[in-house]
Amino acid sequence: MSKVRIEVLDRREFLITSGAAVAALVALTNGALAKKPATEVLNELTKGAKPAEGKVKLEMPEIAENGAKVRTKITVESPMTPEDYCKSVAIIAPKNPATFVGKFNFTPDSGRAYVSTNIRLAETQEVWAVAEMSDGKFYIGKATVKVTVGGCGG
Repeated sequence: MSKVRIEVLDRREFLITSGAAVAALVALTNGALAKKPATEVLNELTKGAKPAEGKVKLEMPEIAENGAKVRTKITVESPMTPEDYCKSVAIIAPKNPATFVGKFNFTPDSGRAYVSTNIRLAETQEVWAVAEMSDGKFYIGKATVKVTVGGCGG
């Protein structure tokens, strides 16, 4: 009878390995969307539905002195109950070389649908935040940012 040797990863090895796998999967998924025009990205995210105005508050500075680091805050009005919650929020920057900036997922356990991050903007543009709700509806918030220097292009 042959012996089978099973190696067990310690917690640190497991976290490093699983984190790298998730990062690779996200990069592949985001990369496919990033290369598409903003209207196609919006259409894919909303499954062809036209998002309604409201429920999404996108806060960004009117003028960004450095396009490489633009403060972005998104809040979605939602009770965040198992029956009624915000599933995700995506950021689209139509004039960036990579129009799909990113997507943040939520569950009712998140407590509230809120994101605070920095994004890169190539030039002055209107940025879109698109929320997907648990009932299948989509909402959009928009903000125009004037970029004075820096950004993706230099």
